[in-house]
Amino acid sequence: MPEASTLAIAEKTKISYRVPTLVKWAGGKKQLLSQFDKFFPNKIERYIEPFVGGGAVAFHIIKRFEPKFVLLSDINEELVNAYNTVKYNVPELIAALTVLSKNHSKEFYYKIREIDPKTLSSIEMAARFIYLNKTCFNGLYRVNSQGKFNVPIGSYKSPQILDIKSLLEINKLLKNTIIKVMPFENVLEFAKKGDFIYLDPPYYPVKEGKSFTKYSKNDFSKADQERLAELFNKLDGLGCKVMLSNSDTEFIHDLYVSYTKNVVRARRMINCDSTKRGEINEAVITNYQ
Repeated sequence: MPEASTLAIAEKTKISYRVPTLVKWAGGKKQLLSQFDKFFPNKIERYIEPFVGGGAVAFHIIKRFEPKFVLLSDINEELVNAYNTVKYNVPELIAALTVLSKNHSKEFYYKIREIDPKTLSSIEMAARFIYLNKTCFNGLYRVNSQGKFNVPIGSYKSPQILDIKSLLEINKLLKNTIIKVMPFENVLEFAKKGDFIYLDPPYYPVKEGKSFTKYSKNDFSKADQERLAELFNKLDGLGCKVMLSNSDTEFIHDLYVSYTKNVVRARRMINCDSTKRGEINEAVITNYQ
């Protein structure tokens, strides 16, 4: 275990190739990939990501390092179903999204939002999920206490509901991956010495009580953050290379006091006050230098 240290803010550069994403995602990391590049290991043969979200980091890793083993997972069943649908049934998904795209309107949005996804086929569920994501407010995923998606429609003139180029590219990138619904602790069943594991949980709020996302019926709590830190320690003990991103707060720094701490600059994308969507520090924590 390395001694703790704090490094300077990572320099921003440009990625030389296109990195697709399946959905818009609160806290998505596409904007940070050039800063993250400085923290990735030089070689990645096995990659595991238990909070896959929008997939930007995963697709970047697959493109750049071509790992032999990739496990992507999330607790969000609809998100994982969408990825598996792109992997196995992309032509049918494109057809379903074409229909939704042609019928998009405010009335249609709320009609689709009211549908219980459990009553749909896997392809219909994926199409509904992507459609709502591309047309709702800021691409936010939020559910109420009953687990029902409740984000209002966004104010887009021409939302890109159907992105065939990205869907086909993601289909190829997912070809040799495993995509599962599972709690983050379950990575211990798959992790081996030398694996690179990236952890991107729902961030601990900078201000208490400020949380914009729910990935299941329950918030990702302070206790969950502590359980994640325990997982980080166990993966470190197994000999894995682990990288975690989270809010740049005293609580998070205290949880990972023994590890290397770095800082990246990210644009705050979700705030009802547009004047407060400037850049903020985010912490990147690794168990290697």
